[in-house]
Amino acid sequence: MYSWLGLNNSLALFDRIMALIMDKLALHFLAKERSIAGSGFNRWLVPPAALAIHLCIGMAYGFSVFWLPLSKALGIKESIACGSEVGFFQELFVTTCDWRISTLGWMYTLFFVFLGSSAALWGGWLEQVGPRKAAVVSTFCWCGGMLFSALGIYLHQFWMMLLGSGVIGGIGLGLGYISPVSTLIKWFPDRRGMATGMAIMGFGGGAMIGSPLATLLMKAFATPTDVGVMQTFIVMALIYFVFMLSGALSYRIPASDWKPKGWVPMDAHVGKRMITLRHIHVKHVFRIKQFWLLWGVLCMNVSAGIGVIGMSSPMLQEVFGGRLIGVAKTYGELDKAELAAIATVAAGFTALLSLFNIGGRFFWASWSDKLGRKLTFIVFFVLGCLLFISIPGSANAGNKLLFVGAFCIILSMYGGGFATVPAYLADLFGTQMVGAIHGRLLTAWATAGIMGPVIVNYMREYQLALGIPREQVYNQTMLILAGMLVMGLLCNLLIQPVAEKWFMTDEMGEDEAQIYATELMAGQQSGITQPTKPVVVLLAWSIVVIPLAWGMYNTLINVSKFFY
Repeated sequence: MYSWLGLNNSLALFDRIMALIMDKLALHFLAKERSIAGSGFNRWLVPPAALAIHLCIGMAYGFSVFWLPLSKALGIKESIACGSEVGFFQELFVTTCDWRISTLGWMYTLFFVFLGSSAALWGGWLEQVGPRKAAVVSTFCWCGGMLFSALGIYLHQFWMMLLGSGVIGGIGLGLGYISPVSTLIKWFPDRRGMATGMAIMGFGGGAMIGSPLATLLMKAFATPTDVGVMQTFIVMALIYFVFMLSGALSYRIPASDWKPKGWVPMDAHVGKRMITLRHIHVKHVFRIKQFWLLWGVLCMNVSAGIGVIGMSSPMLQEVFGGRLIGVAKTYGELDKAELAAIATVAAGFTALLSLFNIGGRFFWASWSDKLGRKLTFIVFFVLGCLLFISIPGSANAGNKLLFVGAFCIILSMYGGGFATVPAYLADLFGTQMVGAIHGRLLTAWATAGIMGPVIVNYMREYQLALGIPREQVYNQTMLILAGMLVMGLLCNLLIQPVAEKWFMTDEMGEDEAQIYATELMAGQQSGITQPTKPVVVLLAWSIVVIPLAWGMYNTLINVSKFFY
């Protein structure tokens, strides 16, 4: 308890310092009350603002595109291997040899550790200061972290890359990830799932744009003496800064009494959807069993999905071997040329899974508005469990269509779980502090990010050590992942409406009351009161849809390799 009080005091001090800085720099427009929308504001301008941020920070998924070039930063053509006496801690400071790919992978790990921890720590602060200020801080952390990492590449200091992109960038990830959640839910109370699905789809699609862009930039900047990664970091940081800052400054929050035209809130238990019209304070959520049940729901769903993502390429190659290219050989019997050929097919399979991961975020979250959040997760767990159980059979039968189809659907539900959870939280705990509560819940993601890959990798090594053929080493793993989904199903079935004692009083919550009072005293709202022109909405959407379409095109090219 005392630690949380100390944290709250620290966050309050942080906010006062930020307010002082804004006052000195005349940055009052970042204040929460200055971001309240005028009566003519079109709510469809908010999703592209959220996408502008999520498409940038989503590049965290695509950072592996830098590993191979960075592993040859000094040697250029071939890596200059470190001696056996150089351990991980020596690699943080060594300047005479190249980094190992396994060492570089720690940046990826830190991304998601700090995403979850920063979202949990500063989610409450975000609700107090509003999404605009939090998104601006996210912009400076994410882009500033990339620039600091670029300096680390120039000086060949890996500790700078860990601090820059891993820690500072990871904090930017966390704040940027949750910054639009509460805002979108308040703008779209009638379509909560669809609204959050649009934004979180952007996070999944960030690598789809960033990876090919990074590849093009590295090719352009590469020279006989430089792999071009440092310059790529700088250019991408500047591009991301423009997009993210534009999105952050475009954020608007609705007035406290706003609601969509013609929309009537349904009763809390109509259709047994557990949609409360009241609010719960974030400080209570750790004592509410529904929070921990939903934590288990997210953790199990993500663990199963992320375990598959990490091994999708080698899994397909080892299970089908030469059959992927029409050769009747197992994986161990293939020569170098044949291995290269099936690796290309597997890359197409991975790209196909990414499309279903991204599409599932919008599809399933939108459908959850009709099905209800609890029923949607029941579908995830029951259907996912059956598909995992079916995979060993389709693999043994050599049925690539059923094997690939099962994983595509599983990955769509993996992405759909991320996008549906914020709406599930709003249904159970209310909308006032859903961003802060969502931040707390993302610790389940951090846990799953460790647990899922460890289970899949450990089981694979264990099965190989027992002498089991490569094409059969994943059979037991699929059953374990199915069991994890059963655990998630049980958690979901136990979720019931939150007890009355946890809700705030019927009066407006403290934060919303303060905003509304400030709005009345100021006698004005930010933004125009005239209706937003359709061309403005079209322009805002085109800014994010055009790069997303370009990324989709590049991904489809890779997908075509699988079918070819």
